Amino acid sequence: MAPTTVPAMDVTFTKLAGRRYLMTVVREHGPELAPRQGPGYHDYLPHDAVHFLVEAEARLSGGAFGRIAAGRNNIFWPADPAARKRQARHEAKRRPSPAEHADMARSEELASVCRPLWELRSGHLAEPPSWFTRLDPAILKSPVVERVLARLDEFATTWHALPTGGSVTLPWPTRA
Repeated sequence: MAPTTVPAMDVTFTKLAGRRYLMTVVREHGPELAPRQGPGYHDYLPHDAVHFLVEAEARLSGGAFGRIAAGRNNIFWPADPAARKRQARHEAKRRPSPAEHADMARSEELASVCRPLWELRSGHLAEPPSWFTRLDPAILKSPVVERVLARLDEFATTWHALPTGGSVTLPWPTRA
């Protein structure tokens, strides 16, 4: 059986003035994508960087970034206006599969747990969110969460030290 190939891409997170950030994607498959401003600025862990790292470490190919690497737009749009209509028609024909929905739900779950857990461990949050008491304690100590937290540590240190206009590029799939 031949090994499965995973489409490669690089996602660059650029720190902008005014507590904003920009994401730029360069990928193997699909039309060139326009850069976009990301939601949820954070001095250490921008929202979409957390999702990227969660999806990479949990190997969620059906999450937002796996779909983008595979040629879908997801949270982006083609840079070429003519390609936007073609891509919209193409994507309308292919709805997310149950596995992709499950990966997206898992991404949301892990991101919502990992960021506050990282903030607690790094001293940026004094108390866990009240909803942490409803979590299965096993998730807080799971190997995937531990891997994500290690990646968040690395990213947070780099991101926080960046000046305005500075960037961090993350490869998909992650390379050793």
